[in-house]
Amino acid sequence: MPAPVEESGAATSNGQDPRYALDIPNSWWRDHLHIAVWALVAGGLLLFLRVAAEAVVPFVLSGLLFYALDPAVDALQRVRVPRVLGALLVLGLVLTGVGALTLTLSGEIAAIVTELPDGARRLTAALRTRSGPSTLDSVKKATTAIDQTAAEATGTSIAPRGVTRVQIEQPLFRTSDFLWSGSMGLAGLASQLAMVCFLAYFLLLADDLFKRKLVTHASSTLAGKRVTVKVLEDIERQIERYMFVQIFTSCVVGVATGGALWWLGLQNAAVWGLAAGIFNSVPYLGPFIVTFGLAVVAFLQFGTFEMTFIIAGVAMLITSLEGWVLTPALIGRTAKMSPVAVFAGLLFWTWMWGIWGTLLAVPMMMVVKAICDHVEDFRPVADFLSE
Repeated sequence: MPAPVEESGAATSNGQDPRYALDIPNSWWRDHLHIAVWALVAGGLLLFLRVAAEAVVPFVLSGLLFYALDPAVDALQRVRVPRVLGALLVLGLVLTGVGALTLTLSGEIAAIVTELPDGARRLTAALRTRSGPSTLDSVKKATTAIDQTAAEATGTSIAPRGVTRVQIEQPLFRTSDFLWSGSMGLAGLASQLAMVCFLAYFLLLADDLFKRKLVTHASSTLAGKRVTVKVLEDIERQIERYMFVQIFTSCVVGVATGGALWWLGLQNAAVWGLAAGIFNSVPYLGPFIVTFGLAVVAFLQFGTFEMTFIIAGVAMLITSLEGWVLTPALIGRTAKMSPVAVFAGLLFWTWMWGIWGTLLAVPMMMVVKAICDHVEDFRPVADFLSE
């Protein structure tokens, strides 16, 4: 029978009882349990946003539209225009302007959509002719030659005798199916846009009502209510500034691009100016999409690489000057984010919500940063997002 272990209260050289030398402090467990709980909450929230994207995206779009139009409605209210009438007037003017612009440029848009595929094929053929056979073609030829040599060496043919080749015919393209699917997609888009407009109108009517209710129920302490007010005010200030800067810079880019393309003699310059202004809201990817499209239509119209490079270079130069000079001068220092964080957020929200995530990535990142700036537990996240 082994001898019982004798308990000793003798302390070690550093003054700690040897029986508890390897014990982990309770504060360590509390801190990591806190982090684990927040991680589970964040994971559940992201899963909800991914699954319920069709329901969440209209609310996000209506919120951005509210922040874009709220200063104008507030200005009308200060000159004694009822808020119900002011919100209806501002929203009606925006919708009327967008509709009129779409109807005016609809013919040019249809012409560009029709010409782009043919232009892309012609540009690819020209590049292949100028650069010679591609690497893929060389690999295919080499593979065919190797197969033929192996067949001759073994005395067999590539297609054994008695084996019938079967070719699967793809179903013919049916214009009616394409038009029907396109009309259904347009109908769904129109219904979502109508929902966004109604939500934005109701938000403009409510104004600060939801903010007051959120502050009332967010915390039971005065300090918690103050933090909530600061977070909401910071989000409102940053989103309104972002919307103002984005609308202003997009207008500048659109007008400058359209004017430059018109001066260079490109057809449908107004449509490409509008496209440059719209895609200017998509960081990094938007200018490259417009530049590639302009390269295709420029080659299709002029047929020379010199004019193609000039037109694409002018469009890229305008967007680059806007991104390097104009936007940094207008946007506040507190709203600036790390380029790495912006690009990572662009990829993440595109994966979450598709094309809507691409357009909404920067506003969503700004909301996250504004919340993290005022919540002590999320300060490390805000530090990573900051420039």
